[in-house]
Amino acid sequence: MMLWNALQLALRALRRNVLRSVLTILGVVIGVAAVIVMVTVGSGATAQVTRQIAEMGSNLLMVTPGQRMGPGQETKAQPFHAEDADELERRIPSLAAVAPSASESATAVAGNANWTTTVTGSDDRFFRIRNMKVDAGRTFTDSEVRSGTAVCAVGATVARELFGGGSPLGAHMRLGKLSCQVIGLLQAKGQSSMGHDHDDLVVVPLRTFQRRISGSTDVSLLQVSVHEDASTDAARTEVQRVMRERRHVSGLKVDDFQVVDLKEIARTLTGTTQLLTSLLGAVAAVSLLVGGIGIMNIMLVSVTERTREIGIRLAIGALEHDVLAQFLVEAVVLSSFGGLIGVVLALLASWGLTSLLGVPFIFMPGTVALAFLFSAAIGVVFGYVPARSAARLDPIEALRHE
Repeated sequence: MMLWNALQLALRALRRNVLRSVLTILGVVIGVAAVIVMVTVGSGATAQVTRQIAEMGSNLLMVTPGQRMGPGQETKAQPFHAEDADELERRIPSLAAVAPSASESATAVAGNANWTTTVTGSDDRFFRIRNMKVDAGRTFTDSEVRSGTAVCAVGATVARELFGGGSPLGAHMRLGKLSCQVIGLLQAKGQSSMGHDHDDLVVVPLRTFQRRISGSTDVSLLQVSVHEDASTDAARTEVQRVMRERRHVSGLKVDDFQVVDLKEIARTLTGTTQLLTSLLGAVAAVSLLVGGIGIMNIMLVSVTERTREIGIRLAIGALEHDVLAQFLVEAVVLSSFGGLIGVVLALLASWGLTSLLGVPFIFMPGTVALAFLFSAAIGVVFGYVPARSAARLDPIEALRHE
């Protein structure tokens, strides 16, 4: 009953100064909204990165010649050959497939349209490993791969830029000196969080690429898919062992190639986004403290303004804890209102930002509840000093106050 009376008194006092109350809670509103928005958008970005890494292929190892020493620094080495992929697949039972590939930028021309894209030479294993499904048409046959037939499969972006809304199947397009027939249209995958367009590519048989585009038998990348029930770490060790043998790297010599596990890249990227989310959330939480200081300031002003009212309450029998509860509840009501408004604004802003950035909106009830409870706690912490100050007033001195 005492708490209910304190709540009624608090609401009545806040209604008397609506504009001041609104300005007081503004810091809490901004703080709560900023924390929730930062965490929600950051979680969506983390989920997006994880999903896009998974779309590139599950349990995928990337083998490249040379060693990357740091940003912009890498050692050069002899490229791979197609036989390396066959040897890895034959000697390591835990591997599901190994696709040799080489890529080069080229201008694709069809009719009056042209588009600069990435041309990749590989075989049918490339589509399976990279989880690339055909939207229309087909991929390469074994005979087309062996003979180096002039056929190609195109991504959705290339199809749109060269053929507009029409079907590219059966049409011919030119890639540098190579004229090839489109036999497959790949399903759209969209852009990565880094801005890379997964649909901006043309895939041709590896032998066709080597003969007609690159002019060499070089393979710049081996994409290795590991069985779902096998350890990628163990598979990585085996790949290193076999490649050291084939490239005659003996003893304590450093590998002249690099094996990268996409799971490691995913862990690094998600760890980075989570760290940034935490830092931004911590910075946003500072505004909550600023809002709490604002509440303390206004409550101290309110105590000064209502000194005579407090003196009358104490003179007619109100106890110290009654006055303490009155002003403490008032501070908590202020901060709680700010928290509620901040939660509503945060959810609306998060939905809009995630839609704009193209990342999934992930509702996090734990974060929302924690932010709201923290805003209420701000009222208790910063409202206690003014409430204690009001409760300790001398009734006689308070009644003399003008």
